[in-house]
Amino acid sequence: MKKDNTGKIIVAVAPTGKNTEPPSVNPLTPEDVAHQVIACEKAGASMVHLHVRDKKGEQTEDLTDFSATLDLIRQSSDIVIQGSTGGLTDLTLEQRCVALDDPRVETASLNMGSINFDEDVYVNRVPDIRYWAGRMAETSVAPELEIFAAGMLPAYMKLVEEGALKPPYSIGFCLGVRWALPANPETLFFMKTLLPEKDVPWGVIHAGMQDLALLATAIGMGASVVRVGFEDSAFFAPGKAARTNAELVERMVSLIHQIGYEVATCQEAREILGIGE
Repeated sequence: MKKDNTGKIIVAVAPTGKNTEPPSVNPLTPEDVAHQVIACEKAGASMVHLHVRDKKGEQTEDLTDFSATLDLIRQSSDIVIQGSTGGLTDLTLEQRCVALDDPRVETASLNMGSINFDEDVYVNRVPDIRYWAGRMAETSVAPELEIFAAGMLPAYMKLVEEGALKPPYSIGFCLGVRWALPANPETLFFMKTLLPEKDVPWGVIHAGMQDLALLATAIGMGASVVRVGFEDSAFFAPGKAARTNAELVERMVSLIHQIGYEVATCQEAREILGIGE
Protein backbone atom coordinates (compact mmCIF):
# COMPACT_ATOMS: atom_id res chain seq x y z
CA MET A 1 0.00 0.00 0.00
CA LYS A 2 1.34 3.42 -0.95
CA LYS A 3 2.24 5.54 2.06
CA ASP A 4 0.08 8.60 2.77
CA ASN A 5 2.40 11.56 2.29
CA THR A 6 -0.20 14.28 2.88
CA GLY A 7 1.42 17.22 4.63
CA LYS A 8 4.95 16.13 3.72
CA ILE A 9 7.04 18.85 2.05
CA ILE A 10 10.01 18.16 -0.20
CA VAL A 11 12.85 20.59 0.54
CA ALA A 12 15.02 20.85 -2.57
CA VAL A 13 18.41 22.53 -2.68
CA ALA A 14 20.22 24.06 -5.67
CA PRO A 15 23.67 24.53 -4.13
CA THR A 16 25.86 26.28 -6.71
CA GLY A 17 25.27 29.97 -7.36
CA LYS A 18 26.78 32.72 -9.45
CA ASN A 19 28.58 35.77 -8.07
CA THR A 20 28.02 34.58 -4.50
CA GLU A 21 29.67 36.93 -2.00
CA PRO A 22 30.95 36.46 1.57
CA PRO A 23 29.86 35.26 4.06
CA SER A 24 28.30 32.73 1.68
CA VAL A 25 30.73 30.02 0.55
CA ASN A 26 29.80 28.94 -2.97
CA PRO A 27 30.64 25.26 -3.63
CA LEU A 28 32.27 24.60 -7.01
CA THR A 29 34.51 21.53 -6.85
CA PRO A 30 32.98 18.04 -6.65
CA GLU A 31 34.27 17.74 -3.08
CA ASP A 32 32.77 21.06 -1.95
CA VAL A 33 29.43 20.49 -3.68
CA ALA A 34 29.12 16.97 -2.29
CA HIS A 35 30.08 18.12 1.21
CA GLN A 36 27.34 20.77 1.20
CA VAL A 37 24.75 18.46 -0.36
CA ILE A 38 25.37 15.77 2.26
CA ALA A 39 25.04 18.41 4.99
CA CYS A 40 21.80 19.62 3.39
CA GLU A 41 20.34 16.11 3.39
CA LYS A 42 21.20 15.73 7.06
CA ALA A 43 19.47 19.06 7.69
CA GLY A 44 16.28 17.86 5.98
CA ALA A 45 16.66 18.33 2.21
CA SER A 46 15.39 15.38 0.16
CA MET A 47 16.29 16.53 -3.39
CA VAL A 48 19.28 18.29 -4.97
CA HIS A 49 19.24 20.20 -8.27
CA LEU A 50 22.57 20.06 -10.10
CA HIS A 51 23.79 21.46 -13.41
CA VAL A 52 26.68 19.82 -15.23
CA ARG A 53 29.45 22.29 -14.36
CA ASP A 54 33.23 22.45 -14.33
CA LYS A 55 35.33 23.46 -11.32
CA LYS A 56 34.85 27.14 -12.21
CA GLY A 57 31.08 26.78 -12.07
CA GLU A 58 30.60 27.07 -15.83
CA GLN A 59 28.15 24.77 -17.59
CA THR A 60 29.81 22.10 -19.69
CA GLU A 61 29.02 18.96 -21.68
CA ASP A 62 31.81 17.08 -19.85
CA LEU A 63 30.31 14.78 -17.20
CA THR A 64 33.61 14.24 -15.36
CA ASP A 65 33.05 16.63 -12.44
CA PHE A 66 29.29 16.01 -12.36
CA SER A 67 29.68 12.25 -12.06
CA ALA A 68 32.50 12.65 -9.54
CA THR A 69 30.15 14.80 -7.46
CA LEU A 70 27.46 12.11 -7.56
CA ASP A 71 30.05 9.48 -6.59
CA LEU A 72 30.85 11.45 -3.45
CA ILE A 73 27.21 12.23 -2.63
CA ARG A 74 26.19 8.59 -2.94
CA GLN A 75 28.88 7.53 -0.46
CA SER A 76 26.85 9.17 2.33
CA SER A 77 23.44 10.26 1.07
CA ASP A 78 20.30 8.86 -0.57
CA ILE A 79 19.09 12.33 -1.60
CA VAL A 80 17.06 12.48 -4.85
CA ILE A 81 19.30 13.61 -7.72
CA GLN A 82 17.77 16.14 -10.12
CA GLY A 83 19.73 17.05 -13.23
CA SER A 84 19.22 20.12 -15.39
CA THR A 85 18.51 20.69 -19.07
CA GLY A 86 18.47 24.45 -18.57
CA GLY A 87 20.68 27.44 -18.08
CA LEU A 88 21.75 30.39 -20.21
CA THR A 89 24.44 28.70 -22.25
CA ASP A 90 25.88 28.18 -25.72
CA LEU A 91 25.68 24.40 -25.35
CA THR A 92 23.86 22.47 -28.06
CA LEU A 93 20.50 20.78 -27.66
CA GLU A 94 22.16 17.45 -26.96
CA GLN A 95 24.79 18.91 -24.63
CA ARG A 96 22.19 20.65 -22.48
CA CYS A 97 20.70 17.30 -21.46
CA VAL A 98 23.95 15.42 -20.91
CA ALA A 99 23.08 14.99 -17.21
CA LEU A 100 20.58 12.35 -18.34
CA ASP A 101 23.50 10.16 -19.37
CA ASP A 102 24.36 9.52 -15.72
CA PRO A 103 22.02 6.74 -14.53
CA ARG A 104 21.87 8.16 -11.01
CA VAL A 105 19.83 11.15 -12.21
CA GLU A 106 16.22 10.45 -11.18
CA THR A 107 14.43 13.65 -12.17
CA ALA A 108 15.35 16.64 -14.32
CA SER A 109 14.21 20.18 -15.01
CA LEU A 110 12.34 20.64 -18.29
CA ASN A 111 11.75 24.28 -19.23
CA MET A 112 8.40 24.74 -20.93
CA GLY A 113 9.13 27.74 -23.13
CA SER A 114 11.31 30.76 -23.96
CA ILE A 115 11.43 34.04 -22.04
CA ASN A 116 13.39 37.25 -21.72
CA PHE A 117 15.80 36.47 -18.87
CA ASP A 118 17.26 39.66 -17.42
CA GLU A 119 19.19 41.12 -20.39
CA ASP A 120 19.32 37.82 -22.28
CA VAL A 121 16.89 35.43 -23.96
CA TYR A 122 16.32 31.99 -22.50
CA VAL A 123 15.60 29.86 -25.56
CA ASN A 124 13.53 26.70 -25.13
CA ARG A 125 11.77 25.99 -28.44
CA VAL A 126 8.86 23.55 -28.53
CA PRO A 127 10.79 21.08 -30.75
CA ASP A 128 13.63 21.27 -28.22
CA ILE A 129 11.21 20.51 -25.37
CA ARG A 130 9.93 17.49 -27.25
CA TYR A 131 13.51 16.28 -27.71
CA TRP A 132 14.41 16.67 -24.02
CA ALA A 133 11.13 15.06 -22.94
CA GLY A 134 11.91 12.13 -25.24
CA ARG A 135 15.39 11.75 -23.74
CA MET A 136 13.87 11.75 -20.24
CA ALA A 137 11.42 9.05 -21.26
CA GLU A 138 14.28 6.97 -22.70
CA THR A 139 16.29 7.27 -19.47
CA SER A 140 13.30 6.84 -17.09
CA VAL A 141 13.84 10.32 -15.64
CA ALA A 142 10.81 12.15 -14.23
CA PRO A 143 10.50 15.72 -15.60
CA GLU A 144 9.97 18.77 -13.42
CA LEU A 145 8.15 21.16 -15.76
CA GLU A 146 9.54 24.65 -15.15
CA ILE A 147 6.90 27.34 -15.68
CA PHE A 148 8.14 30.91 -16.21
CA ALA A 149 4.96 32.33 -17.81
CA ALA A 150 1.23 31.59 -17.81
CA GLY A 151 1.25 30.47 -21.45
CA MET A 152 3.58 27.60 -20.57
CA LEU A 153 0.74 25.77 -18.79
CA PRO A 154 -1.41 25.19 -21.91
CA ALA A 155 1.83 24.46 -23.77
CA TYR A 156 2.64 21.58 -21.44
CA MET A 157 -0.91 20.23 -21.70
CA LYS A 158 -0.61 20.25 -25.50
CA LEU A 159 2.53 18.15 -25.18
CA VAL A 160 0.66 15.78 -22.86
CA GLU A 161 -2.11 15.46 -25.46
CA GLU A 162 0.49 14.71 -28.14
CA GLY A 163 2.03 12.02 -25.98
CA ALA A 164 5.37 13.85 -25.86
CA LEU A 165 4.97 14.22 -22.08
CA LYS A 166 3.81 11.33 -19.95
CA PRO A 167 3.41 10.98 -16.17
CA PRO A 168 5.01 11.03 -13.75
CA TYR A 169 5.96 14.71 -13.82
CA SER A 170 5.74 17.66 -11.46
CA ILE A 171 5.34 21.42 -11.88
CA GLY A 172 7.83 24.07 -10.80
CA PHE A 173 6.67 27.69 -10.77
CA CYS A 174 9.77 29.84 -11.36
CA LEU A 175 9.06 33.27 -9.87
CA GLY A 176 11.28 36.32 -9.59
CA VAL A 177 13.28 36.10 -12.82
CA ARG A 178 13.61 39.61 -14.22
CA TRP A 179 11.05 40.17 -17.03
CA ALA A 180 9.18 36.96 -16.21
CA LEU A 181 6.65 36.15 -13.47
CA PRO A 182 7.09 38.41 -10.41
CA ALA A 183 7.64 36.74 -7.06
CA ASN A 184 4.59 37.67 -5.01
CA PRO A 185 1.52 35.91 -3.53
CA GLU A 186 -0.79 37.38 -6.18
CA THR A 187 1.21 35.77 -9.00
CA LEU A 188 1.39 32.48 -7.15
CA PHE A 189 -2.38 32.43 -6.54
CA PHE A 190 -3.04 33.27 -10.20
CA MET A 191 -0.74 30.52 -11.45
CA LYS A 192 -2.18 27.92 -9.10
CA THR A 193 -5.71 28.67 -10.30
CA LEU A 194 -4.53 27.99 -13.87
CA LEU A 195 -3.13 24.54 -13.09
CA PRO A 196 -4.88 22.21 -15.55
CA GLU A 197 -4.22 19.07 -13.50
CA LYS A 198 -5.03 19.37 -9.80
CA ASP A 199 -3.41 16.10 -8.74
CA VAL A 200 0.07 16.85 -10.13
CA PRO A 201 2.61 17.82 -7.42
CA TRP A 202 3.89 21.38 -7.74
CA GLY A 203 6.44 23.61 -6.12
CA VAL A 204 8.09 27.02 -6.19
CA ILE A 205 11.52 28.33 -7.13
CA HIS A 206 12.04 31.91 -5.92
CA ALA A 207 14.86 33.51 -7.90
CA GLY A 208 16.50 36.37 -6.02
CA MET A 209 14.83 35.36 -2.77
CA GLN A 210 15.31 37.81 0.11
CA ASP A 211 13.24 35.93 2.71
CA LEU A 212 11.28 32.69 3.08
CA ALA A 213 7.81 34.27 3.04
CA LEU A 214 6.78 33.27 -0.48
CA LEU A 215 7.87 29.67 0.05
CA ALA A 216 5.79 29.56 3.23
CA THR A 217 2.84 30.98 1.28
CA ALA A 218 3.28 28.26 -1.35
CA ILE A 219 3.17 25.55 1.31
CA GLY A 220 -0.05 27.01 2.68
CA MET A 221 -1.49 26.91 -0.84
CA GLY A 222 -0.70 23.24 -1.33
CA ALA A 223 2.85 23.12 -2.72
CA SER A 224 4.70 19.83 -2.37
CA VAL A 225 8.17 21.22 -3.16
CA VAL A 226 10.05 24.32 -2.01
CA ARG A 227 13.58 25.07 -3.16
CA VAL A 228 16.39 26.95 -1.48
CA GLY A 229 20.06 27.24 -2.35
CA PHE A 230 22.71 29.57 -3.70
CA GLU A 231 21.58 29.09 -7.31
CA ASP A 232 18.46 31.07 -6.35
CA SER A 233 19.72 33.22 -3.48
CA ALA A 234 21.88 33.08 -0.38
CA PHE A 235 19.43 35.19 1.65
CA PHE A 236 16.96 33.92 4.24
CA ALA A 237 15.97 37.36 5.60
CA PRO A 238 16.50 40.93 4.37
CA GLY A 239 20.23 41.65 4.55
CA LYS A 240 20.99 38.25 6.11
CA ALA A 241 22.85 35.72 3.97
CA ALA A 242 23.60 32.12 4.87
CA ARG A 243 27.20 30.95 4.99
CA THR A 244 26.31 27.53 3.57
CA ASN A 245 23.39 25.91 1.77
CA ALA A 246 22.76 23.74 4.81
CA GLU A 247 21.93 26.85 6.82
CA LEU A 248 19.23 27.75 4.30
CA VAL A 249 17.84 24.21 4.51
CA GLU A 250 17.85 24.32 8.33
CA ARG A 251 15.86 27.56 8.33
CA MET A 252 13.39 26.25 5.75
CA VAL A 253 12.89 23.02 7.69
CA SER A 254 12.35 24.94 10.92
CA LEU A 255 9.74 27.13 9.23
CA ILE A 256 7.94 24.08 7.80
CA HIS A 257 7.69 22.56 11.26
CA GLN A 258 6.54 25.84 12.79
CA ILE A 259 3.60 26.12 10.39
CA GLY A 260 2.47 22.57 11.13
CA TYR A 261 3.88 20.50 8.27
CA GLU A 262 6.43 17.71 8.08
CA VAL A 263 9.51 17.37 5.90
CA ALA A 264 9.58 14.50 3.40
CA THR A 265 12.33 11.93 3.65
CA CYS A 266 14.24 11.02 0.49
CA GLN A 267 12.06 7.94 -0.04
CA GLU A 268 8.87 9.91 0.61
CA ALA A 269 10.05 12.49 -1.95
CA ARG A 270 10.36 9.71 -4.54
CA GLU A 271 6.84 8.55 -3.74
CA ILE A 272 5.41 12.08 -4.00
CA LEU A 273 7.13 12.67 -7.36
CA GLY A 274 6.33 9.20 -8.71
CA ILE A 275 9.99 8.38 -9.22
CA GLY A 276 10.50 4.71 -10.02
CA GLU A 277 6.86 4.06 -10.92
